Amino acid sequence: MKKKLMITAAAVLSTFSATAQILEPVKWSYAAKRTSPTEAVVFIKATIESGWHVYSQFVKDGGPVKTTITFAPSKNYTLIGNTIEPAPISRMEKVFNMEVGFFENSVIFQQKVKLKTAQTTVSGKLEYMTCNDQKCLPPEDIDFSIPVK
Repeated sequence: MKKKLMITAAAVLSTFSATAQILEPVKWSYAAKRTSPTEAVVFIKATIESGWHVYSQFVKDGGPVKTTITFAPSKNYTLIGNTIEPAPISRMEKVFNMEVGFFENSVIFQQKVKLKTAQTTVSGKLEYMTCNDQKCLPPEDIDFSIPVK
C-alpha cells in the first residue's frame, strides 16, 4: 500500500513540475562597436517572443514600467547623449487608459560612449516589463557588462 501511494505521489508531482513553467519571453544580448579610436556604440538588444512586447523608455507616468537603462559611472568612458531607440509601436492600452509605446519581436537600444582607455567594459543595469494581451510579468532588473575592444 505504501509503495502504491508513493508511486502515485511521484506521478502527481512529476505532472505538476512538467506543467509548471517559468515564463521568459524576453532574451537580452549585448555588443559594442568602435566608431573611431575614441568612440564606440554599445548595443542592448531584446529578442521578444511572439505575442509579447517590451515598453519604450518614454512611457508617461501612470502607465506600465518603462524600459530604463542606467550606466555605471566609470573613469574609462563617458556617455555621449542619451540612449536611443527606434520608433515604437503606439496604441491605446485600456488597462492604463493611455497611449503607450512598445516593441514587438526585437528592439535594439544604442548608447554612444567616449572612450578614455584603449579597452574597457561598459556596465550598468536595465529594468523592463513585458506583457502580452492577457497578462504582464513583474518588472525585472538585469545587470549587464559589455566589453569594448
